[in-house]
Amino acid sequence: MEAKKYKGIIFDIDGTLTSTNELIFATFNHIAQKYEGRTYTDEEIIAMFGPTEDVILREKFNGDKFKEVYDEYYSFYRENHPRMADLYPGIVDILKELKERKILTSIFTGKGRKTTEITLEILGINNLFDMIVTGDDVVNHKPSPEGIIKFIETYNLNRDNVLMVGDSVADIIAAKEAEIDIASVVWDSYAKDKVIKLNPLHFFNVNDFKKWLMERI
Repeated sequence: MEAKKYKGIIFDIDGTLTSTNELIFATFNHIAQKYEGRTYTDEEIIAMFGPTEDVILREKFNGDKFKEVYDEYYSFYRENHPRMADLYPGIVDILKELKERKILTSIFTGKGRKTTEITLEILGINNLFDMIVTGDDVVNHKPSPEGIIKFIETYNLNRDNVLMVGDSVADIIAAKEAEIDIASVVWDSYAKDKVIKLNPLHFFNVNDFKKWLMERI
């Protein structure tokens, strides 16, 4: 039986394309130490995920200090990005191959627009996507499939020919609700056991994923 052919591929960012989790945790804790006099565990920070950074910061620091906290957060994120975050080896080759083969690509991330643009710009991949959907561009965040549907409708794609690539449970739920395929990558997933338990397609290194994907485009 011939493998399905994908015409549109949607990527998550953190833990999927980029090793940014350490940077995210450090940025949150930089703010927490400076303005709350405490630090959070990785699990506590992960539990905050869903809304964008702006929403989380406004909920915690709404008032006179918000502008100061906001500026400090994004300054730390940008300044420490080069030493604390990078693309996973082999990812650029995959993205360039998709571009050469004229496969439509999109980002769908829970990150806000600002951190998304910082990451894509610093890592030099902002020109490799046809569409970028961040947490600031949707009403309902992951696991809602709103960002997936936006991509499908913009390019008038058949759902059978669209693939979501992500590292989280939220990516799996969003893809299933949108009725598209999901490839769960677990090379840096903070929810690896839960992701595998949900029994999606999963890949333990970038090379395996690349080989599987190239047979389907």
